[in-house]
Amino acid sequence: MKVSVEYQALAPIIILLASGVLSVLVEAFIPRTLRRPIQLMLVLASIVLAFAYVVINATAELAGDPLVNGGQVKGLRELAASGSIAIDGPGMVIQGIILLISFVAALLLAERQIDPQGDAFASRSSTLPGSEDERQFTAQGWLQTEIWPLYLFCVGGLLLFPVSNDFLTMFVALEVFSLPLYLIASMARRRRLLSQEAALKYFILGAFSSAFFLFGAALIYAATSSVNFSTVAVAMENSSQDGLIIPGIGMIAVGLLFKVGAVPFHQWVPDVYQGSPTPLTAFMSAATKVAAFGALLRVFYVAFGGMRWDWRPMMWVVAVLSMVIGSLLAVTQTDMKRMLAFSSVAHTGFILLGVISTSAAGLSSTLFYLLAYGFTSVGVFAIVGLVRDASGEATHLSQWAGLGKKSPWIATIFALFLLALAGIPLTSGFTGKFAVFTAAIDGGATPLVIVAVVASAVAAFFYARVIVLMFFTEPPVDGPSVVVPSALTTVAIGTSAAFTVLLGIAPQPVLDLVINAGLFIR
Repeated sequence: MKVSVEYQALAPIIILLASGVLSVLVEAFIPRTLRRPIQLMLVLASIVLAFAYVVINATAELAGDPLVNGGQVKGLRELAASGSIAIDGPGMVIQGIILLISFVAALLLAERQIDPQGDAFASRSSTLPGSEDERQFTAQGWLQTEIWPLYLFCVGGLLLFPVSNDFLTMFVALEVFSLPLYLIASMARRRRLLSQEAALKYFILGAFSSAFFLFGAALIYAATSSVNFSTVAVAMENSSQDGLIIPGIGMIAVGLLFKVGAVPFHQWVPDVYQGSPTPLTAFMSAATKVAAFGALLRVFYVAFGGMRWDWRPMMWVVAVLSMVIGSLLAVTQTDMKRMLAFSSVAHTGFILLGVISTSAAGLSSTLFYLLAYGFTSVGVFAIVGLVRDASGEATHLSQWAGLGKKSPWIATIFALFLLALAGIPLTSGFTGKFAVFTAAIDGGATPLVIVAVVASAVAAFFYARVIVLMFFTEPPVDGPSVVVPSALTTVAIGTSAAFTVLLGIAPQPVLDLVINAGLFIR
């Protein structure tokens, strides 16, 4: 078999992975005092260059052959790396979203530093005059840069995951981005034991989910004699081995639903979100979810598209459980990060409505929702990292009382993000929910939409509770303070807020983009 590598089509992935290797060499040979600026420039430049290649490839291919199949399907159509990677419209949209989120999240991670013992890191933006953190920064400088090679490999794996066109390539991508996440999750400074416990839980449960995915792929191979999605789809139409196919679909679903944080595979979400460094939580809640949903869409729309009547009932159950359990458990939380974690579980259920619709409208609405939710999630966790007391981040809800009087601008922006998560009109969250609800109704899932509306009403309660706490409650005398965000953190929060507002009041250009992206290549 002739092996071909389309370097331009694969350029975004190659750039990130090559930059990861180069970042390792920087760690090995560059003096410590120079590592941080070099690493930061390398990370930001590689993400920008990769995004530029995504735009260039999309523009070139759309200009060259915008219509295929007799003009019925618009979008990009190219198989790369001997058919193991599919470069198409939805895949490139997902890659672009991942890169945009990764750039903003990198600005938050850029504020991190490590202490002399080598197992703790803090945010420069959180240092208070005369505090131990500030003295440490002055004396030690920016010491932690080991996070950047891990971050680059993680982003490279995320780019590969949603465009993988066979189960083996997808499994490799899954491990490439998962292993760095396990390590970075253990690097929180203030609550080191909690962070390490979260990383261990994430690793153990992630290993189980990966095993399920691999075993499911083995069953599909046994039934169809192929791991390529297109070949599997054709073989399933002529195969009578349902005894292998149905369990295989179920096991692959377990591996992918774990990554999106859907019930009942969500147990890791609250612990990992709470224990991980907050900038990583922002990145993980947004970019990882986007990539995982991209892979989920490709597998179930391409490889298992002909068996939708077999897997849709399972997805109905998962969507209902995610929306209901996520919303109800979020109401009971007293920790801000755990509340947002269960909120993420509920949003996973909302996004699954677009997957279940199994239509072009469902695909485009899911892509829009992922973009909208991704930036809102990054922004909300960025602000969580700014509210601090003597012990570090003040994540207990009672500590947020009266925040609107102490720091009205930060509280107002945080309220904007919460309203977007609740799906209030004129925010990105409302547009995203409206899109997926409409697609689900058109796809015959009206009962699911009714459940989603009720779950959204429950979710609005705990979001409103935080807003009332911030603006209509007297602040405690010895309560936490809001630190002055640095320039990088300010840019990250401002960018997230801008996307949240623009996608709410003027969503049409982005809606046109995701609609014109077309369908997955088959």
